[in-house]
Amino acid sequence: MRFAHVVPPGSAAPQLAVIDDGDALVVAELVPGGPATLEQLIAAGDAGLAQVRGALADRAPGTSRHPLSALSFASASLAPPVILAVGLNYAAHSGELGLKTDTSPTVFTLWPNSLTGHEQTTEWPRALSESIDYEAELGVIIGRPARDVPADSALDHVWGYTVVNDITARDIQFSEAQWSRCKSFDGFTPTGPFAVTADEVGDPQDLHIWTVVDGHRVQDASTGQMVRSVATLIAHLSTSVTLLPGTLISTGSPGGAGYSRDPQIFLRDRSTVTVGIDGIGELTTHCRIID
Repeated sequence: MRFAHVVPPGSAAPQLAVIDDGDALVVAELVPGGPATLEQLIAAGDAGLAQVRGALADRAPGTSRHPLSALSFASASLAPPVILAVGLNYAAHSGELGLKTDTSPTVFTLWPNSLTGHEQTTEWPRALSESIDYEAELGVIIGRPARDVPADSALDHVWGYTVVNDITARDIQFSEAQWSRCKSFDGFTPTGPFAVTADEVGDPQDLHIWTVVDGHRVQDASTGQMVRSVATLIAHLSTSVTLLPGTLISTGSPGGAGYSRDPQIFLRDRSTVTVGIDGIGELTTHCRIID
């Protein structure tokens, strides 16, 4: 199943919707008193998902359907308990940045203010950075608590997947010892538009991942090129912390970053960047630089 946080015309707050044949159906209208956010749906477990699936199949004629073209989107992951990001998880990206892939994953957190949705506009001050880069990433959403889980059963703890653009201020990244701030400006972590349940994705290491900036394809790879698989990352992270339901893990970006190109490609005022993962979705962000 596919879900999104949508904002219907005239509404101020995002509402959890299930996506069906190109339309959005608000979950709270299908299931009275049902979950209003993805995190609430995940907390309801398998029974909650089955209830939504049943309500969708048995819905009454005339149930409100909203064309996606008439809606705006909030972040697919609206209020995760934590956002964990993994760096240097594709050899090509590590090499192009001149950084070494360590024996253990490079892990940092992203701040919740950075979350935003599909077709939203991300702004930043020119005085703060003019070296803003894109990074297409597979987002993993945890469904069941994971603590000290082995890699061979780690995917059993995955609720689903989404698309993440890990926008990065490269000059700040290389001037500070930690990476959270350079990747956590307001709106620097677009996710979505959809959160797709794990059963619809299949093998997370067999997905085409790509980025287009201002009409030019700049990243084109497979998640099979990860240094450490999704299962391996979950197993590693769960050795030191319980991964709570709703946790979002951004699993690293393939090669093709703008920083490493000659000439370099950075996001400019009025740039449009779309990152996509086949079978999950295409996530578009509009850029504005504030003088």
